[in-house]
Amino acid sequence: MKKYVILFKSPDRRGIVAKITGWLFKQNLNIISMEEHVEDKSSYFFMRIVILSAFDLNENKDFIIELTKLGQTFEGQFSIKKSNKKNNCAIFVTKEQLPLYDLLIKHQTNDLNCTIKMVLSNHMLLKNVAEKFNIPYLRFPINMRNKSEIEPQIIKTLEEHKIDLIILARYMQILSPKFVKKYEQKIINIHHGFLPAFKGARPYRQAWERGVKMIGATAHYVTNELDEGPIITQDVTSINHTYSEKDMIRTGKDIERIVLTNAVQAHLDNRIILHNGRTIVFNR
Repeated sequence: MKKYVILFKSPDRRGIVAKITGWLFKQNLNIISMEEHVEDKSSYFFMRIVILSAFDLNENKDFIIELTKLGQTFEGQFSIKKSNKKNNCAIFVTKEQLPLYDLLIKHQTNDLNCTIKMVLSNHMLLKNVAEKFNIPYLRFPINMRNKSEIEPQIIKTLEEHKIDLIILARYMQILSPKFVKKYEQKIINIHHGFLPAFKGARPYRQAWERGVKMIGATAHYVTNELDEGPIITQDVTSINHTYSEKDMIRTGKDIERIVLTNAVQAHLDNRIILHNGRTIVFNR
């Protein structure tokens, strides 16, 4: 039996669940889990269904056509993906080790349903980390001056390896609008939770000077508005006046690695529905 994840969103109305589950039953499919959410303000309905099938549904054109028609009766959209299908991932890094280590360890222990094809960087500093996990490490010396020349080379490499998801694990380069558009909803970034309030150089120093009592991190999909993409996961921890700038940096880094890995897991598990610039993230 093959396991599939179905995501659905539509304007809310009576009878959606009954209609969809009844249709799946008629297709001889077994529902093993289902989660729903309704947004009262927008009157929109969201659903994630995990099903078992004896047949390859992605290759069944008639099934896909009928599923699409079913969605259209509710003015909605379906997507379906094989649950155990592994995404090909590329991790972009600069100098920070911790988020890279966390992702590679989770990958090595099969906690991430993906194949990490490469670690890509504009420096050589983390090559030894990738080599410890037998992951190819590629350096592209990109900067603001040569971006138009180097970025097409990066895209070509990603295409050759059929990359499905790009993970920015503290990658300190801004991607071009063309790059972001090509990989729309396929790039996940991590940043300090309080950066909207403390932008620019040494954000932790600014936070310390203001006496911040909480440190956090946010993982989001990348858009052309810097650090403004749809939020996937967030977390915070309380601190107090005894924390130095170094203490805050150390604490922040630990939160960042957890938040980034959780966001990547949610994407790989097909637990995210995007709607009007925000995300619905179903439970694991």
